[in-house]
Amino acid sequence: MNVSDAISLVDLGTSTVEIDSKCAKCTESICCNSINQRIDAPRSIQDFDHLLWQVSHRNINVFKDAEGWFLHIYANCEHLGDGGVCGIYDKRPFICRDYTNDFCEFDEPIPKASELFFSSYKDLDNYCRKRFKNWDNRFERHGR
Repeated sequence: MNVSDAISLVDLGTSTVEIDSKCAKCTESICCNSINQRIDAPRSIQDFDHLLWQVSHRNINVFKDAEGWFLHIYANCEHLGDGGVCGIYDKRPFICRDYTNDFCEFDEPIPKASELFFSSYKDLDNYCRKRFKNWDNRFERHGR
C-alpha cells in the first residue's frame, strides 16, 4: 500500500479492514480473481508443447514478463465478499498478506504488461511455429 493513498475502513462484523484508495477503486478485485504461478522458462519443443496443453484449458493463460514465465489462472477466491473485501482478512494466507499493489493489474492488465501473453492454443501454436522451424514435425520425431 502506498503511504500517500487515502485509507478507508470497512467493517467485516468481526474486524475492521483498512482499504487504500487504489484498492477501493478496483471494482473487480482483480488480484483476488486470478493466480499467477511461476513456471520454469520453457526452452524445448516439448516444454512448449506442454504449455500448449495447459493453455488449451479454460481460464488458463501463459505469460512472460520481466520476472519470468507464469501460468495465469482465472479463479475467483471463495473468500471474496461484497465490495471485494476479504471475508477471512485476519486469517488470510501469507501470500495475500505479502501482496503489494505498488504496481498491479489495476495499473496495467497482464496482457499489456507482458512481453509475451498467450490465451489460446492458436496464439501459442502460432508463436511456436515461428520459434521452431520443425514445430509441425514434433510428433514424427517421437513416433506419436
